[in-house]
Amino acid sequence: MTTDLFDGYAPDDFFDEVFTEDASVRPHYEDLVARLRSFTPTELARRERLRDAAFRSAGITFTVYGEDEGVERTFPMDLLPRIIPAAEWSEIEVGLIQRVTALNRFLDDLYVGERAAVRDGIVPAWLLSSSDGFRREAFGVPVPRGARCLVAGIDLVRDAEGTYRVLEDNVRNPSGISYVLENRAAMTRVLPNLFGSLRVRPVDDYGITLLDALRHVAPAAAGDPTVVLLTPGVHNSAYFEHAFLARQMGVELVEGRDLVVDEHVVYMRTTRGLQRVDVIYRRVDDAFLDPVVFRRDSMLGVPGLLAAARAGNVTLANAVGNGVADDKAVYAYVPDLIRYYLGEEPILPNCTTYLRWDDDQRKAVLDRLDQLVVKPVAESGGYGLCIGPAATDAELAKVAEQIEANPRNYIAQEVVSLSRHPTLVDDHLEGRHVDLRPFVLTGEKTTVIPGGLTRVALRRGSLVVNSSQGGGSKDTWVLRDDDAKVDDGDEVT
Repeated sequence: MTTDLFDGYAPDDFFDEVFTEDASVRPHYEDLVARLRSFTPTELARRERLRDAAFRSAGITFTVYGEDEGVERTFPMDLLPRIIPAAEWSEIEVGLIQRVTALNRFLDDLYVGERAAVRDGIVPAWLLSSSDGFRREAFGVPVPRGARCLVAGIDLVRDAEGTYRVLEDNVRNPSGISYVLENRAAMTRVLPNLFGSLRVRPVDDYGITLLDALRHVAPAAAGDPTVVLLTPGVHNSAYFEHAFLARQMGVELVEGRDLVVDEHVVYMRTTRGLQRVDVIYRRVDDAFLDPVVFRRDSMLGVPGLLAAARAGNVTLANAVGNGVADDKAVYAYVPDLIRYYLGEEPILPNCTTYLRWDDDQRKAVLDRLDQLVVKPVAESGGYGLCIGPAATDAELAKVAEQIEANPRNYIAQEVVSLSRHPTLVDDHLEGRHVDLRPFVLTGEKTTVIPGGLTRVALRRGSLVVNSSQGGGSKDTWVLRDDDAKVDDGDEVT
């Protein structure tokens, strides 16, 4: 390592994405590292300022509550991209398609099928019915072609051996794709020569692919379907993404007050009168979606919307009730659901997980709380985590008390030594832990967007990568396979 940028960087005891244990550069990073060696820390700092200016002008900001420096800041993106070689990505892609296919089969069976997985003892009925994401109101509400998880974000981590594992499933309203696209746009502007030196698969056709998937699940009688994106409004923390995706697809961005249901048909108010709506990509949570069925005090939803969906006159994407599959306790059963519905062994393994209502597992977990990660089953965004090795005795005692009081509400997992990636810190590189959220679309075919959102824990030693907890991101480069006979963006069945 010949420049100050890399001086002192060492892989340490974690799997490093760029360097091997003997500090050799991994083959797929050789070109990138060689080019980075020509940059001085001062030059990279200048490029960071260009990135921040581009993000500010585009309104790409994120709120981290409780920090002293202010309410909003530009969304943090590290300039060193993550690179995934073609062969490695191919295995990830097949594993993601397998997992999302099984989740779609499970959810469709649960809400409009025979509940076969429950009947045959694959997953306990009481576990599903006690989940915060389970919706009895969704029984009998069809989704064309069973595409209940039309948009899925599956969080992957890489352990100490470099094995990809699924950390959690996000099939309600997964967010983050706008940052994938904006990160790529920023990299092509800020470091154009660096980006152009490698054969990187594009991601800029996401809007077209998403729109095609939404149109594919329109009611059969729709003809040329009208698609809208339903947002809670400008005060929602993900509003930037909602507006961004509506522009990408070329569809109307609407709020609940813009829609009306008449005779079980949804219409959009326009200056030319009412226009029928066939597909709603909704970014409003279940509880606020329809005040007739769910929260009666909701001002965000549309009265009668679920009845229109039940009648088959409108498709809601993602489907109501998907949150049961986001439950971190149900997550433990997904490998069995893959075997049950697909007759295949899981390609992407889960992290080792312990369920608290099992007396033996609960006792073993309580004896090892200081060695495990404890998670509330219904939380997201990194909230409520207790990372045993970093917790105080008082924190561990409190978690033990909570587990005993409500074992159903918690799972425990072995600590995964998340892989690390060199990250620019001031004028040098330091290792920071990363994960990956690829996005999977279920339309005419199941499509995995090449790459996804690499999230990085910006605090030294932290394993929490969530943006809401102060994490940042990296552009994710999936390299083309020069021997492949398909074009970029090809869909995988």
